[in-house]
Amino acid sequence: MFNWFNKKEKQFLPYTTDIHCHILPGIDDGSPDIDHSLPLLQHMVEWGLKRIVPTPHVTEDVFENTPETIDPPYNQLLEAAREAGIGLELLTPAAEYRIDPFFVDQLAAGHVRTHPGNHILVENGFLTEPWNIDNLLYELMINGYHPILAHPERYAYYYANKDRYRELHDRGIKFQCNLLSFAGYYGKAPGAVAKYLMENDMVDFLGTDLHNARHVEAINKWMETRSYRLVADTLRDRILNDTL
Repeated sequence: MFNWFNKKEKQFLPYTTDIHCHILPGIDDGSPDIDHSLPLLQHMVEWGLKRIVPTPHVTEDVFENTPETIDPPYNQLLEAAREAGIGLELLTPAAEYRIDPFFVDQLAAGHVRTHPGNHILVENGFLTEPWNIDNLLYELMINGYHPILAHPERYAYYYANKDRYRELHDRGIKFQCNLLSFAGYYGKAPGAVAKYLMENDMVDFLGTDLHNARHVEAINKWMETRSYRLVADTLRDRILNDTL
């Protein structure tokens, strides 16, 4: 095992349960294998994380994952992490579900995996809002699910209509913002919108959305800044990660 990461002392994240990460080996665009996954897990420990919910992508035609494809790499990683002595609780995998026909089919078949408390992490496409999002989110809620919208700050079609954020949030949809957005990893606009959501009390969860070593390096660098301390201090007592 090789060491990619700077071992400088880091501040802890303002939560201990990560609800969004792509560390299961070989089933999406995150970690390709165990040798990549284990260093990612180790660094999550160094950030102060104690529990994580793995959330591989479930996306039509690209990553059509099901429990049958998710469980074997999860079990492989669970065993490897135990053997490596990594002190991190890997909870039963959920997923990051793209709102698309494959998700609707998986939902109807009873194959979706939820976070604790029947929370379900969903994402929009990046080009346009799903045409049926309002009805689908409503159906999820009346059927006992608690939808969490992944990284709303990354959907550029909302930038000119920020009232849409308030509309969705007021309907009971929880928002999960990415640490990488606050860190400026995706550019200025997502970072500015993440800050807007924070300032308007619409950040309910934070997530690493961790895929690779580049993400680790970006988060590490950000955690050394005043920007990080402001976000951490503002959200520490607001976010719900550790209530799951």
